[in-house]
Amino acid sequence: MGLDELRARLDSLLANQGLSDDRRARASGLHGAMVEFKTALAVSREARAATEKDLAAERRQLEDATRRGGLAEGIGDAETARIALEFVERHRERAALLERKLAVVIDEIAYMEREYASLAAQYQSARQAGGLSSSPREPDVLNDREFNALKARADREAAEMAVKAQLELLKRKLNKP
Repeated sequence: MGLDELRARLDSLLANQGLSDDRRARASGLHGAMVEFKTALAVSREARAATEKDLAAERRQLEDATRRGGLAEGIGDAETARIALEFVERHRERAALLERKLAVVIDEIAYMEREYASLAAQYQSARQAGGLSSSPREPDVLNDREFNALKARADREAAEMAVKAQLELLKRKLNKP
C-alpha cells in the first residue's frame, strides 16, 4: 500500500470520526491505521536498505570504470579509454539517481514516523476518552499472523509497481507509447 493510499485512508477515518459516537469503533479504526502504517514503515525501511546496497554497488562500479579508464589512458589505448568514459558517465548518472531515491525514501520514513506518532497519540486519546480498558497487547505490537499478512500484501503491491515501472521503461526504450 502506497503512502498516498495510507494518507487518504487516514484522512477519511479522521474526517468521519466526529460522525460516530462509537468510541470503540473509532479506536479500532485508528488501531487498524496504525497497523497499516507500521507495515508501510517496515516496507520503506527495507526499500532504504536495498537502495543503500544498490548505491554502494553502483559506486564500486563507478570507481572500477574510472580506474580502468585511467589505466587505458596510461597505456595509450584510446578506444578502451573512450568506452570506459561512457561507463563512467552511466554509473555516475545511476549513482546520482540512487542518491536522490535514497534521500526521498529517508524523508518518506521520517514523515511516516511522525504520522505514526500522531496517530498513536490520537489512538491513546480515543481509548482514554472512551474509558476503554487496555488491550492485552500494545497497539504498535502486531501478532505475527497480522504482520505477515499485511507485509505479504504490501510486498505484492510493491512487486506489481516494480513490474509496471519496468514495463514503462522497456516501452520507452522501444519508443512505444
